[in-house]
Amino acid sequence: MPIIEVDHVTKEFKLGQLQSLKTTALNQLRRLTGEPIEKRAPFKALDDVTFSIEPGEVVGIIGHNGAGKSTILKLLANISKPSSGSIQVKGKVAPLIEVGAGLVPELTGRENIYLNGSILGMKRAEINNKLDDIVAFAELEEFIDTPIKRYSSGMQVRLGFGIATSVDSDILIVDEVLAVGDLAFQRKSFGRMTELIKDRNRTVLIVSHNIRQIERICTRAILLDHGKLARDGVVGDVCDAFFRGSNDKIAEDAAKISRARVRASGEAEFLSIAVIKDSGQPVTEVASGDPLRIRVKFRLDVPLEKPELILGTHTTDFFYLTGSSTAVFDSRPDFEAGVHEVEVVFQHYPLTAGIYCLRFAIFDKDRRAIFVGDNLGTFKVKPGHDEVREEGLRMLDIPATWALQGHTFQSRHDN
Repeated sequence: MPIIEVDHVTKEFKLGQLQSLKTTALNQLRRLTGEPIEKRAPFKALDDVTFSIEPGEVVGIIGHNGAGKSTILKLLANISKPSSGSIQVKGKVAPLIEVGAGLVPELTGRENIYLNGSILGMKRAEINNKLDDIVAFAELEEFIDTPIKRYSSGMQVRLGFGIATSVDSDILIVDEVLAVGDLAFQRKSFGRMTELIKDRNRTVLIVSHNIRQIERICTRAILLDHGKLARDGVVGDVCDAFFRGSNDKIAEDAAKISRARVRASGEAEFLSIAVIKDSGQPVTEVASGDPLRIRVKFRLDVPLEKPELILGTHTTDFFYLTGSSTAVFDSRPDFEAGVHEVEVVFQHYPLTAGIYCLRFAIFDKDRRAIFVGDNLGTFKVKPGHDEVREEGLRMLDIPATWALQGHTFQSRHDN
């Protein structure tokens, strides 16, 4: 029997600012004359969403900003009510939403533990038993009797997380709390979450923009898109669908808007860059593991003696992936003023499916920058020859050989 049932739930909010004096006066006049008044259109944060969750399931809720993820968690935690539809939650709920938001600045850390523990349904004797564990987890032994207004933001977050995860509950509702604090505490928080899920067999709903984290923790995922339930199923399948949708949107946005980052001395002009076939025809995608051939065209306004040219790729958030430089060639040629076209071939491009960007740079022989450009173009990498699951769990698609029970298997076959 489901522990959570969401049945045709819709949640609406009103959009827009407060009405101006002119609009208020006009609406008053319309009321007097019997005319309809100007109304602000409602916004559907959730639109007819239906799903159920069985006891012990660990479910990730994913989607872009504004998809309705946090809204559904707040409805399940009874923080707000749906505009229509019904929600049934059977069991005690521990919400980890906006960790630390309920802390009172004037009270000490110890006093906040008792106050927030009581709000979350813990009895005083239970808080007494767990006090030392909460303090130790939050690493606040020296500061526990200090008013938390003197705590750093990280200290407050650690305290809030320690309190929230100490509550014994049937259902744990988590909203982006695994990204709090410094890196060491994030790892500690992840370990605490894993303990709560596996050792105590809780039903867990977790929202996170870290899709790899969702794939590691959850067994099932729900994808929301503009308030609607777009997909519900095995975590790997749903996360792969989210990655594909994200890549398509990145490619679409890149085609509409140029976000090139360029610095230049004025001695050269960038003309074009493209991924091409062996025949020289431009293409928009390559298969993971196949060769990547890039052609760039530029004009020099001055001759350059043995310039260094760099061609490479990076992610959409400017993490450099590959790059090849002519500086390794002692006998590289001089370039006269005029239009030039060069190519580079990466014989094996091992990046997994996704959208990637092109970069190009020119330096003179003394390493003075003539032209440096990032995000000059984009291309798509599609899955390689293998049917590979869980694309989001890796960046490199490197062939491997397995030895299994006396047999040898290749992870990629030649086509």
